Amino acid sequence: MNDRLPLIVIGAALLALTLGVWGLHAWSGGRAERAALVERLAGEPGDIGRHVPFAALDRRVRATGWGRRLAGRLASTGTDLTPGQFTAAAIGVVGGAWLVADVVLAPFFGPIAAILAFWSAYSFLEWRRRVRTERFIAQLPELARVLANATQAGLALRTAVGMAADELEAPAGEELKKVADAMAMGHSVEDSLAELQERLPSRELIVLVSTLVLSSRAGGSVVESLRNLTVTLEERKETRREIRTQMSQVTVTAYAVPVIGIGSLFLLNQIMPGSLSAMTGSNAGRICVLISLSLYAVGFWMIRRMSRIDV
Repeated sequence: MNDRLPLIVIGAALLALTLGVWGLHAWSGGRAERAALVERLAGEPGDIGRHVPFAALDRRVRATGWGRRLAGRLASTGTDLTPGQFTAAAIGVVGGAWLVADVVLAPFFGPIAAILAFWSAYSFLEWRRRVRTERFIAQLPELARVLANATQAGLALRTAVGMAADELEAPAGEELKKVADAMAMGHSVEDSLAELQERLPSRELIVLVSTLVLSSRAGGSVVESLRNLTVTLEERKETRREIRTQMSQVTVTAYAVPVIGIGSLFLLNQIMPGSLSAMTGSNAGRICVLISLSLYAVGFWMIRRMSRIDV
């Protein structure tokens, strides 16, 4: 037995080494497959097989909670940007704004310009999301009409949603295609429509989703409900259009106020070169500039708040 002990130890060591090498190979292969899958999911179907810019940065950004929220916000805007591409663009815009303000105005305005640039990047996403939501809301009457006709013809709700996705233009067609794909993968009607509601939040969509969910749960006259909803959505569409037309001047004023303030800084620096550097060279000057910028920001927020009318 003692003579066989070295052989047993060597055999066990070789077995452990073999299992370790096999486990390391399996782990590295799985990690490579996961990275390839994430890269494929990060782009559109047409992007598979070609290089996606900032793919490595995109994987790192998506691994964070902020990156996942950013991916959801980008998906709701309908853009082809990935979180990595948006992050790289935002860094470039922030750095460029800092440099321009430092050179053209004064070094004190560099960080302020960078903060404004970062806010503008996020505001751009919110603006794109709002525009896409408004376009989707404008298509809701037609969507309700298509669903009502398909349901009256005896089609199931899943089939009706797929038919509406093929007939309607973007963004309604694209969003309904996602809903149809989710239901085809086994998601329930309620969960699929809830995801749509998260991407494009609006009161009109909440009413439509509630109608469809209640009809799929309890049955009933879904055709009559959708036809009545179509009339209501048409009336709300006209009301929203009238309000937007009447409040357009107030909206322009809200953006004109800060633009005039920033433009006055450039004008002052052109009339008296070096005046901004001298003004921000003391603590009193910096405090006055910060107070002035804060007042412009408060004025912009108050005007936008007063012009916001929920219908």
